[in-house]
Amino acid sequence: MATATRAKRPSKDSRRAAILEAAAQVFFEQGYAATSIDAVIERSGGSKRTIYNEFGSKEGLFTALVSESADTALSALSADGFEGRSLEGILLGFGRLLLKMYMSPGLIGVYRSIMPEAGRFPELAKDFFEKGPGRASDRLAEVLESARDRGEIQLEDCRAAADHFVGMFRGNLHLRVVLGLQPPPTSAEVEAAVRSAVGIFLHGIYGDDREGRAKGR
Repeated sequence: MATATRAKRPSKDSRRAAILEAAAQVFFEQGYAATSIDAVIERSGGSKRTIYNEFGSKEGLFTALVSESADTALSALSADGFEGRSLEGILLGFGRLLLKMYMSPGLIGVYRSIMPEAGRFPELAKDFFEKGPGRASDRLAEVLESARDRGEIQLEDCRAAADHFVGMFRGNLHLRVVLGLQPPPTSAEVEAAVRSAVGIFLHGIYGDDREGRAKGR
């Protein structure tokens, strides 16, 4: 006699990922204020109890989406992966993940949601900055300070430089995608944009100093 097999239940991690993906889609379509937990459940399945146990609230869901996306980009700045890598290589890896994160549909939706709501939800706007761009700048500043301590670069204000670097990936390319004027860039376009940003960041638009030496060398 054939025995019925039960469908394997999704793991906690896969359920969490499904909820975050559904939330990103709903935030993208409806904005933060209009998004309801019920709408997220309808898209992802599950229950209110699951979402409230996991995230606490709609704000917690929004914050987790930003924070986990930032974790992906920040993995490129993990000290475990620095051995044998130049600063240029570290920045290229970080830039690729950062730009892909900024251009992902979920983060584009988050960005579109938070901008018109910042005045109404200042704490949410603060969380968005601190757990996303702010964290990226903080960690990159630490990487730059370490490079300076090793004598690899000459830089007085590492935090300002980190802010500049992260800001380079929220320029006109990002704005055109946010405004719906163009689709997210292809892999080749991402690579070209990242290499341009890293080159300008490390060497400036002149490339050489007045004595003809490569800057930072």
